[in-house]
Amino acid sequence: MVKTLLQSVREYKKASILTPIYVALEVLLECILPFVMADLIDHMDGTSMDPVIKYGLVLLIMAFLSLLCGVLSGREAATAACGFAKNLRHDLFYRIQTFSFADVDKFSSSSLVTRMTTDVTNVQNAYMMVIRIAVRTPLMMIFSLFMAFSINARMALIFAVMVPIVGIAIGTIVRTVFPIFKSIFHKYDALNNSVQENVSAIRVVKAFVREDHEQVKFKNASEEVRKDFTRAEKIIAMNNPILTFGIFTSLTLLSWFGANMIISSAGSSLTTGELTSLITYGVQIMISIMMLSMVFVMVSMATESAERIVEVLRYEPTLVSPENGETVVTDGSIDFDHVSFRYSAKSKKKALSDIDLHIKSGETIGIIGGTGSSKTTLIQLISRLYDVTEGTVKVGGRDVKDYDLKSLRDQVAVVLQKNVLFSGTIKDNLRWGKKDATDEEILHACKLSQADEFVQLFPDKYDTWIEQGGTNVSGGQKQRLCIARALLKKPKVLILDDSTSAVDTKTDALIRRAFAQEIPDTTKIIIAQRISSVQDADQILVMDGGKIVEQGTHDELLEVNGIYRELYDTQTRKEA
Repeated sequence: MVKTLLQSVREYKKASILTPIYVALEVLLECILPFVMADLIDHMDGTSMDPVIKYGLVLLIMAFLSLLCGVLSGREAATAACGFAKNLRHDLFYRIQTFSFADVDKFSSSSLVTRMTTDVTNVQNAYMMVIRIAVRTPLMMIFSLFMAFSINARMALIFAVMVPIVGIAIGTIVRTVFPIFKSIFHKYDALNNSVQENVSAIRVVKAFVREDHEQVKFKNASEEVRKDFTRAEKIIAMNNPILTFGIFTSLTLLSWFGANMIISSAGSSLTTGELTSLITYGVQIMISIMMLSMVFVMVSMATESAERIVEVLRYEPTLVSPENGETVVTDGSIDFDHVSFRYSAKSKKKALSDIDLHIKSGETIGIIGGTGSSKTTLIQLISRLYDVTEGTVKVGGRDVKDYDLKSLRDQVAVVLQKNVLFSGTIKDNLRWGKKDATDEEILHACKLSQADEFVQLFPDKYDTWIEQGGTNVSGGQKQRLCIARALLKKPKVLILDDSTSAVDTKTDALIRRAFAQEIPDTTKIIIAQRISSVQDADQILVMDGGKIVEQGTHDELLEVNGIYRELYDTQTRKEA
């Protein structure tokens, strides 16, 4: 896990190495200071200021150098930790971009967001403490103990006995809270999921006046996180009393035995200055244990976060481009050879069963079916958003698994059922289809999709700013812009997944007529609920229960007197 995380340090390796070096120098100077101070106290006989000036100047220089090393270590630690976090987010984001729909479903979008935000922040804080505090505390303990033993071994034994006792007590606390922190992050996922779901569906929440319901759901998720954190913090709160007890016990014993030694030996075994320095070293040792406990707590929290991050970084996407994959899609022909599909290996029911379908390049295919009939699932296999469970899907005469994924998806444009626009101008959004599209190409695509007529009504026309998610345009306008974006790719295959449901029948007809005239060689697959949207198609598929139950032209299907005829009669009566 650590090896995987350290790969994200990269250009901040220098700062990560310099930090502990500066820390080591700072600690060394801090440990020598009490030793010099002891000499100063022992040389002060009240007759001259020379010792004060001599030792005072040395102490001043050492204190300044210690301060300088502390400042430099802090600066380098901040640079290293923040840079490491930046790279870690970059690596996570780029990794997630390679995930298939199934991979995102496996982790859940809210969990991935938590890993890129809360988890990365926890690891960042832990990394800063590890390269600075975790280096400082053991060095401070070792140097202080060494200096204490060099002054008086008998007095230093007090620290040698007290440190393990306090250390065991704190270690027990850390082991107790670690499982609690582990459970907290799973509840963070649930909390973020509640927030994300509520914000993305805020219009529905307000339309159905369900604010109270959502508030209760959020409160319950938030309460679960609070309970676990409170439990953990109550246990961690025992750190300070234990450490305080250790410090005062050590100092009391040191003062008692030290004073007796000074008096009994008349200062020959232990001087007043040496006792003072021993007290200082005792405080440094105990404070180091306190700081070390903080490191343990932070690392305990960050360990679970690190495991969750590494899980994503190490995860192998279920869909990958083959080595030296085919980059040229010759035409828009599509073949389903006895295809079956399950969303998960654990799923008992197939989403698609034995689909055998052959589409010629340039044909227009209509797909009709009820909710849950797997229409969308069928078309998602064409651009290899999912892999088939059985059989093969071919585009341009080749198995889609043989293509380089980018090349395949560049030639199979999909306007999904949920149309998404991003914050930016209309031009910015349309250039998702072709990043170097000219204004003329954008205008032409919008005319084909019947979007130009409403874009021209905006004051800024194609420079109009689109809010995140396209909230400042209507559903029909959003659909037409998404179709224009797909057309700019000039694909071999164009798939419209119920993408004209929010436009009127006249506009729908104009869009289909433009397709027939302007892109006759592009294979067009139209999923729709309206018979009028597909009745002119070369082939119409009627799906039910993950199977193609009827197939033919509009006239042929009317003669069958099946599902298609029933839908046609129902919609015709409604229109009448």
